[in-house]
Order: sequence, then C-alpha cells, then structure tokens
Amino acid sequence: MDYREIITIQPGKRGGRPCVRNMRIAVADVLGWLASGMSHQEIIADFPELTEGDIRACLAFAAERERRVLTAAK
Repeated sequence: MDYREIITIQPGKRGGRPCVRNMRIAVADVLGWLASGMSHQEIIADFPELTEGDIRACLAFAAERERRVLTAAK
C-alpha cells in the first residue's frame, strides 16, 4: 500500500498534522480509535467518509514513521 496517495499534510489544516485525503480526520485520530479498541467497521460506521483503505494507510504511515525513527536512532 502506498499511503502517500491517501495521507496528506497541509500546513493550515489540523496544525499541519498528517490527515486522511485532505479531510480534517488526522492519522493520530484513527490510530487513537484503533488503540482504544474500535474495529475498522466501527470506525467506518462512525465516520462513513473513511474507507478500509484509509485506515490501512494510517497504519502504513505510522509503521513507516516508526521505521524512520528507529533507523535515525542508530
């Protein structure tokens, strides 16, 4: 999955935080919902503008960012 087609960063939106498809839903929001125990289906039911692909893009973005942090720390 190439999250770069889904995750966008705009300086004036949500303080420049990474968001889903230029919406005001931040990657951190989606990750927080997942961490709190919400399923993909529950998130999509609450936010029908999101897709399964959007949620997976958030996870891919977070995984890539984590890899970069670990590599930079070495």
